[in-house]
Amino acid sequence: MTALTLEANNRRQVAEWLLQDDTWTVACLCAAWCDTCLAYRATFDALAARHPLQHFVWIDIEDQADLVGDFDVENFPTLLIQRRDRVAFFGVVLPELRIADRLLTAQFEKNDAELAAAAANSAVLNLRQRLIGTLTS
Repeated sequence: MTALTLEANNRRQVAEWLLQDDTWTVACLCAAWCDTCLAYRATFDALAARHPLQHFVWIDIEDQADLVGDFDVENFPTLLIQRRDRVAFFGVVLPELRIADRLLTAQFEKNDAELAAAAANSAVLNLRQRLIGTLTS
């Protein structure tokens, strides 16, 4: 399985996909001009293949600026990992498969209490709610 690339014409599909079940969402925030991002795409697709029960979405922060414009993306690649409406992780990762896979596994093992604690200050990062909001406005 490869990651889905968020485009203007598939936002509704992605929003419905994120709402349909209780799986994790892993979003990679990158930019088309970034050489590191271009190289990381294969790694991100490999992560998606290793975790086929989770949702992986690739987001170009310039093409989707209205959706992620106020996210504080300091460097690339930046991952946003969330389950339902709880953001478990948002930050830069080293572009290495093994490191990213360990990070994902650690997040996927969190229980609801740990997720609630991690998500307490991350409402602004809620990708799922942002996507739904862009469809209704």
